[in-house]
Amino acid sequence: MAGKRRKARVAALKALFEADSVGHHADQILERFSQEVSLPDDAAEFARQLVQGVIDNCERLDEIIRKNAPAWPLEQVAAVDRNILRLAIYEIVIDNRVPMRAAINEAVELAKEFGGEASPKFVNGVLGSVAATGTRR
Repeated sequence: MAGKRRKARVAALKALFEADSVGHHADQILERFSQEVSLPDDAAEFARQLVQGVIDNCERLDEIIRKNAPAWPLEQVAAVDRNILRLAIYEIVIDNRVPMRAAINEAVELAKEFGGEASPKFVNGVLGSVAATGTRR
C-alpha cells in the first residue's frame, strides 16, 4: 500500500495546492486528479480523507505552522510548502494512522519533488519542531 499511499498523497497535495492557489473546490480537483492518474479506489479514498481532513482542520493546522515556523509568516511560505506542511501535520497531529517518522519522511519527499531548493530542509525543520513538541492528539 506504500506506493498507493504515496500516489494518494501526491493527489491530495495537488488538490490542496490548487484549491489554495486559485480557490477551486478541492473535492472536484481531487476527483479530476484521481481519474487522470487512475488511482485505485482505496488510494482515492485515502486521498479524499486527507484532503477533507486538511480542509476541516485548516485553521488549527495553520496555527501549528505559525507556532513552529515563527520566522516565516504563513502567507509568505510558498504555497506548495504550506500545503505539504498542512498535509503532514494533519497526519501527525490529528489523523494518527501512520507513524510520525513516516509522515515526516513522506512530506520531505514531496518537498523534494514539488518544492523549491530549500523546501525539503524547511519542511523537515518545521515538522521536526512539531514532533518535538509532542502535539499528537
